[in-house]
Amino acid sequence: MPDDIAKKHDSLGFATRMSHAGRAGTHVHGFVNPAVHRGSTVLQPNCESRRSTAKDRFNRVMSYGTAGGPTHYALEDVICEIEGGTRCVLVGTGLAAVTVPLMAYLKAGEHCLMPDSVYGPGRNIATGLMTAFGIETTFYDPTIDEAGIAALMRPNTKVVYTESPGSHTFEVQDVPAIARAAHARGAKVLMDNTWGIHNFMPFKHGVDVSIQALTKYVGGHSDVLLGSITTNTEEDYLTVRTAASQMGHFAAPDDCWLALRGARTMAVRLKHQEQSGLTVARWLEARPEVQRILHPGLPSHPQHALFKRDFTGSCSLFGVVFQRRYTEAEIYAFIDSLALFGIGASWGGYESLALPTTGFVTRTATSEDLGGFAVRLHIGLEDVGDLIADLEQGLATLPA
Repeated sequence: MPDDIAKKHDSLGFATRMSHAGRAGTHVHGFVNPAVHRGSTVLQPNCESRRSTAKDRFNRVMSYGTAGGPTHYALEDVICEIEGGTRCVLVGTGLAAVTVPLMAYLKAGEHCLMPDSVYGPGRNIATGLMTAFGIETTFYDPTIDEAGIAALMRPNTKVVYTESPGSHTFEVQDVPAIARAAHARGAKVLMDNTWGIHNFMPFKHGVDVSIQALTKYVGGHSDVLLGSITTNTEEDYLTVRTAASQMGHFAAPDDCWLALRGARTMAVRLKHQEQSGLTVARWLEARPEVQRILHPGLPSHPQHALFKRDFTGSCSLFGVVFQRRYTEAEIYAFIDSLALFGIGASWGGYESLALPTTGFVTRTATSEDLGGFAVRLHIGLEDVGDLIADLEQGLATLPA
């Protein structure tokens, strides 16, 4: 952030910081946006310079393309602004942002705790690659309390993973309580904070490493794959950065530039989509076809009090549980009838999406039965009245 802006940092709003972070400054001659710096080979003036930069490659001394460059540095600064961290590692996908810290902190013979509501590919890593490497994972009820986590801890538990809320079933976790129990036994707390984005400040609630899929709201336009791993201590940064480097992870500078562009408008997009999402969720909650809505921002959500305590807002992703009388074929027909909702697995972009939940999630510590067929909705930037009208005509396809 430019020095003149940085002096006022604590008094500036989030939207202002998103407009100015990672830029040279308002009084610097040149284009308003930073350039894309692409490159693999970095030339050094002499051998001594080559030796010193190779040793210090994680501290923004350019040594080779995979160690990053100015475009990466600018986005790293922006992500730290979003989450309140101090250092950030950029990787090519949101899934890579999940796997890198897990492999950085765990080795053969060690144990990990992971919520039963975890992002599906994250579960696959735990039951696949981590198992093959001799790392054991216990899946726990995401609504567990501090005593419950403490009871699951083992002498070899090195990571307690959290995801709040779960991106399909939307359980809100008591992250501060979980962190207390984990830290009391010397374990690191990792969190997938993609839903919370800026509305949950992970390092104020005991998280050691925060994970985001920048593909979602930061990119904002459904045209980039990118992930971030943010830390608040130099020790954790070096642990994660070293693992990412050894595994060959890298974020393309063009994708970083697109994420920088998306971040400039994220504050206004996120607020608009939050309000539209709540409007649609409240409308659906009153419909007779709907049994319940899985949205932490609604008072009806079982963990709404936790949400109000720890979050400053919500995003535009939530679940709808239909009355049990509807069959899978009938719900599929409802989704297929929607004109403004695409059928796609991502979220956080400008477009609205609808995706079946039932039949596409795995639970081993809790029940998969949500009480009826469930659908996940993402609310985009369309006119909310048009979205409600589309949902209304879709609900009319369901049998009375």
